[in-house]
Amino acid sequence: MMILVLGGTGKTGRRIADRLTALNLPVRVGSRPAFDWHDRSTWPEALDGVTAVYLSYYPDLALPGAYDDIKAFTELAVRSGVRRLVLLSGRGEPEAQASERTVEESGLEWTVVRCSWFMQNFSEGFLLDQVLGGVIAIPAADVPEPFVDVDDIADVAVAALSKEGHAGKLYELTGPRLLTFAEAAEELSKATGRQITSLTVTPDEYVAAAVAQGMPQEEAEGLAAMFTEILDGRNTHLSDGVRQALGRPARDFAGFARANAKVWTS
Repeated sequence: MMILVLGGTGKTGRRIADRLTALNLPVRVGSRPAFDWHDRSTWPEALDGVTAVYLSYYPDLALPGAYDDIKAFTELAVRSGVRRLVLLSGRGEPEAQASERTVEESGLEWTVVRCSWFMQNFSEGFLLDQVLGGVIAIPAADVPEPFVDVDDIADVAVAALSKEGHAGKLYELTGPRLLTFAEAAEELSKATGRQITSLTVTPDEYVAAAVAQGMPQEEAEGLAAMFTEILDGRNTHLSDGVRQALGRPARDFAGFARANAKVWTS
């Protein structure tokens, strides 16, 4: 069994690849330039001899063009002999759910891992610089979000890729409690001993600041749109997908903050 891990150097992908390797399972990492979502000529070689795929889309399933790419890739996976697909999806994103349906209707063994905002966005993602600077400035109302630990996502995905009993399942993953960004900042402050606050800005202000820090304009605009659309209260409820898939509770934000305190203080 050869397992293709797309986004294999990203937050979820590298954790999944490491776990599969530790289980002595053959892994192929799909990342640029060998695999590029925007260059379909790279897809066939990545799928050659593959039986299972961790399907994560960069930068996000909610952005324009994602559905067409997922549909084309899934069809190619079927023709290439893939048997199992595990899709990383986004909670509260209608565009992502369209991609979910494509995978579910593929005829393959499928599992959907639908996730809320990653805790690791604060420690190794687009919010890291803001945390280091002491102010988390986002273009959204301060509504509660059930942040999920990427290590939980990786554990669920590995189980779905490597074990029986997960086919045809949609696991909606969240953390065990709801936190506003202000409350998340308080948890980060407790863990680091630094004062970290949360600030609401306009979408234009967010895009300008992100571009000034080196983020591509299109990606910054996409993130701003996601903040304003998805953080509107639609996800202010908890789900029990981690326990359903793994039989244990989800990791809490306070534990994540303590475990990563050195990232924000060194």
